[in-house]
Amino acid sequence: MSYLKDFHLKPWKDACDSSGDLAPSEYEAARRSMIETQIHRRGVNDAAVLAAMSAVPRHEFVPAEFRRRAYEDAPLPIGDGQTISQPYIVAAMTAALSLKGTERVLEIGAGCGYQAAVLASLAREVITIEYRGELATAAAERLARMGYANVHVHCGDGTLGLPELAPFHAILVAAGAPAPPVPLVAQLADGGRMIVPVGGIENQELHLIERTRDTFRTTVLEPCRFVPLIGAHGWKESSFR
Repeated sequence: MSYLKDFHLKPWKDACDSSGDLAPSEYEAARRSMIETQIHRRGVNDAAVLAAMSAVPRHEFVPAEFRRRAYEDAPLPIGDGQTISQPYIVAAMTAALSLKGTERVLEIGAGCGYQAAVLASLAREVITIEYRGELATAAAERLARMGYANVHVHCGDGTLGLPELAPFHAILVAAGAPAPPVPLVAQLADGGRMIVPVGGIENQELHLIERTRDTFRTTVLEPCRFVPLIGAHGWKESSFR
């Protein structure tokens, strides 16, 4: 989930002055514009990823007061100090996994469920872990209501992964880690790919980790800024109190 301070949001009053919701056609137009101006023009050209981003209604994953702004080039608050990631980052991280449709994917940091919905459009099964109970419950209910039957939401320490369900063909970590969590790297299948933001609490870089048997190759992709990954192999929650 991208860090909110990365962008300058419009004042709260501006976001709440609107009278009612947009028409479905207006949301569709905004989503098409998002794909073209924020994602495709910035280098994400994977047709399957663009189709998935076009199909998933991002406005259904944000609080009502931000629905009109769902397709802006920015993260938005979803509660409990967390955010829904910037659309470009969602697309770029998803594209880095090179999904073909047969994979079982592990996501760390379910948040509102948007990234999981995008992954679910491209993979056979998505298992997502959310540290915060209220967000996990809300994401599970939302995804079920919207028909994403191939997504399974767990609540717990995502840095530990789910060894009982491993290995995973792809792993996406949607929070910033001081280093790639060792349990997650170990749960990556042979031939699998993992994308994780690595760095300090406020600024990171996207690391792509590819496994070939017992060899792991890391490629640094681009700068990013995510909320901290909390857990035994991430940052300690006490650091932010």
